[in-house]
Amino acid sequence: MRSLLAVLFVLFFVAPRAYAVDAESCPAVLNYSFSSLQTGKTESLCQYRGKVLLIVNTASYCGYTHQFEGLEALYRKYKERGLVVLGFPTNDFGGQEPGTNTEIAEFCRLTYGVEFPMFEKSSIKSLKSNPLFAELVSRTGQSPSWNFHKFVVDRDGTVKYMELLSEVTKEPNYDAALAAAKALL
Repeated sequence: MRSLLAVLFVLFFVAPRAYAVDAESCPAVLNYSFSSLQTGKTESLCQYRGKVLLIVNTASYCGYTHQFEGLEALYRKYKERGLVVLGFPTNDFGGQEPGTNTEIAEFCRLTYGVEFPMFEKSSIKSLKSNPLFAELVSRTGQSPSWNFHKFVVDRDGTVKYMELLSEVTKEPNYDAALAAAKALL
């Protein structure tokens, strides 16, 4: 958790600047639409332009599923400063997300109080199925290898930091994370 906080600290406080968002512009990485897991309605990711995004592939029956709690806590603490966590359930790794969209939404809400935006289950390994993950992989050169892989996208739509360890909410090396965050500036 401290690793992620270090990265967010640098993005929010060490390098603050004004981010004017043109109503007509949408960074290419956000120029996709997905159905909301909570409502089923199609939503454009362009609504998150000008925000810092933590994009995570999730699974309800993974050893890392407890990370929902930490992700929700981060979202609640920093959403007013512009952090948005975006969850994308997938059954790609170990078949650990077998439920329907309704079952997944209910599990996340009832078990972890998840309120951050989540989108309908999709394959992130099949880059045709989830074009956002195809874009993230293209920009970073790395694909998620398991559940709870994290991408950070800055306020300008640039992928700034890739793969905060899956164990990010279990006290990883704080100094290494802070050094990596400083390198992003």
